[in-house]
Amino acid sequence: MHEGVGQAAEDERGVASRLLFLIAVAFSLFQLYTAAFTPFSSLVTRAVHVGFLLTLTFGFLARDGLAKGKRLVPLLFLACALLAAGVAAYQWVFEHELMLRSGEPTSLDLWIGITLMVLVFLATQRMMGWALPLICGVLVLYAVYGRWLPEPLNHRGYPWEQVIEHLSFGTEGIYGIPIYVSSSYIFLFILFGAFLERAGMLKLFTDFALGLVGHTQGGPAKVAVVASALMGTINGSGVANVVTTGQFTIRLMKQFGYRAEFAGGVEATASMGGQIMPPVMGAVAFIMAETIGVEYVEVARAALIPAILYFVTAFWVVHLEAGRLGLTGMPKESLPNPWRAVRERWHLVLPLAVLVYLLFSGYTPLFAGLVGLLLTVVLILGASLSEAALRGAIRTLFWIVLGLICAAFFRWGIAPVLVLIAVLVLACAFLPKSRPILPDLVAALAEGARQALPVGIACAQVGVIIGVMTLTGAASSFANAVLAVGQHSLFLSLLLTMLVCLVLGMGIPTIPNYIITSSLAAPALLHLGVPLIVSHMFVFYFGIMADLTPPVALACFAAAPIAGASGLAISLQAIRVAVAGFIIPFMAVYAPALMLQGDPGWLEVAYVVFKALLAIWLWGCTAIGHWLGPLSWFERLWAFVAAALLVAAVPLTDELGLAAGLALLGWHFWRHRPRPAPTA
Repeated sequence: MHEGVGQAAEDERGVASRLLFLIAVAFSLFQLYTAAFTPFSSLVTRAVHVGFLLTLTFGFLARDGLAKGKRLVPLLFLACALLAAGVAAYQWVFEHELMLRSGEPTSLDLWIGITLMVLVFLATQRMMGWALPLICGVLVLYAVYGRWLPEPLNHRGYPWEQVIEHLSFGTEGIYGIPIYVSSSYIFLFILFGAFLERAGMLKLFTDFALGLVGHTQGGPAKVAVVASALMGTINGSGVANVVTTGQFTIRLMKQFGYRAEFAGGVEATASMGGQIMPPVMGAVAFIMAETIGVEYVEVARAALIPAILYFVTAFWVVHLEAGRLGLTGMPKESLPNPWRAVRERWHLVLPLAVLVYLLFSGYTPLFAGLVGLLLTVVLILGASLSEAALRGAIRTLFWIVLGLICAAFFRWGIAPVLVLIAVLVLACAFLPKSRPILPDLVAALAEGARQALPVGIACAQVGVIIGVMTLTGAASSFANAVLAVGQHSLFLSLLLTMLVCLVLGMGIPTIPNYIITSSLAAPALLHLGVPLIVSHMFVFYFGIMADLTPPVALACFAAAPIAGASGLAISLQAIRVAVAGFIIPFMAVYAPALMLQGDPGWLEVAYVVFKALLAIWLWGCTAIGHWLGPLSWFERLWAFVAAALLVAAVPLTDELGLAAGLALLGWHFWRHRPRPAPTA
């Protein structure tokens, strides 16, 4: 009898998995359709997007409950999934009526709004823990009962009905800017990354990284840094990087002598850098572009040098740690040839190259993402078509027809179409043979939707934060406090903002961290003379660093089961690996040329980059205590002081920092210089 019950439960899980797979594919197809044709109003698109997010989230929770042999919990989650679909349908069907009675909601409207809020809070709690829902819950209570607080925190107070309507309907709450960005840009780029991974981009990146740096000192850890940096160009997700590249790199580092917690810390640090690595940065970059009203390419441009410096930091620290432990690289003859890997799979780089070209040519991220995704699908299908017996004439005809479809679909001129056809025909001639891949394309649609769930749910939840901020004006109190501190010291204001980011990051991921701190602190920093993008990038950067700080470091805990070490131990090592990354945002505030702001000349940029590289070298030596040989405590203190002097671009500090740093370099090099062997 028990066997029959177990078989029935297994059948139920199989049916649930297939149904969720179909819903995920439908979600991706809906997003592609709305991105290409914009058939619905923005509000309906956002509502259906949230409906899919909640339906899939509760659907997966119900399926997992079945896997644990439970009955009541899966039924409750199934009811939540059905309610989520119903709420989205209500917003869609009664869109016009809801707009007409805006400000005077009916009882049914209010119950629908309450249901939406409860579902978003519950989904966030199940997905990310208690911290973010509790913060949002406190803010909702603040919106209603804030009139009882002392000055300057108080406000006039708002009735429950107004708060519910403000947060659940319209575009100021749950359906605000974060969900707009999630439903347009973010989902599309997550899908783009999923298709590229399915096409074999991960293997290209790992083979290239192995062949390029695997044989050098501490090669396995450097492979992790390089591979994660390359993966960051296509998916912009720290946790996704950990669970993809980490499966290979963490085990490789442990095999070659790195401690488990250090291996996990390297992968977590390198993976989190994917959020600031152009061209496909994390979700926050798209939200930032919409929030401050600039082109996405401007955000990517500002992030480029700091992102490179971030990975240089991780690369340098693992090099020093390898030297301290005496770890060598892998045998070069056992490693793949990096350039052969590029030659064999160069076609996979085409969509990424086209994406970069379109982004930096003034096209919208939506258009660039659609074209990049289309090229990825075309190239994957091209690999399948190349096995056909009549692949010559039929293949050429296929590309021409596809080019004409592109011309009609995107309203391109004839010249770009001809170039596209020529590139695709040329690419197809050199594509490696492959099996039929249509099932993989469908699986990539489902995988992209699954990967979008945590990001989308976070965007829906932080809409509550934005809604309360816009309703009550709560951001002004914190901004005034930062301004008051800044009147005496800009550095203290920056330090206060950094601490807020890090403290918030102990419980919530990067997206809500950025939303809260950018609403509170970024306007104050702008008022203190910090350039607009620099002030927001400062907050963004420390939101990423917060994901590495204990006790809740998402990337580190994602690496924990792979590394076989505790998330807390990995987090402490990640801070050590990323130590120099903490000073890069400060340097950018004092020298905006580091983010290419203020129309700097190339000499100014070169000087700031040189200063940053020297500071990274000094911070790395301070953290590891090794360069050519062990550093004494006095040398580590010397390196720390010199690096600190290089942060602030005020009179004399640059000169003193450069002098101290170069002096330490010369002293340490002389102390550990090769000495001739004594003669007999």
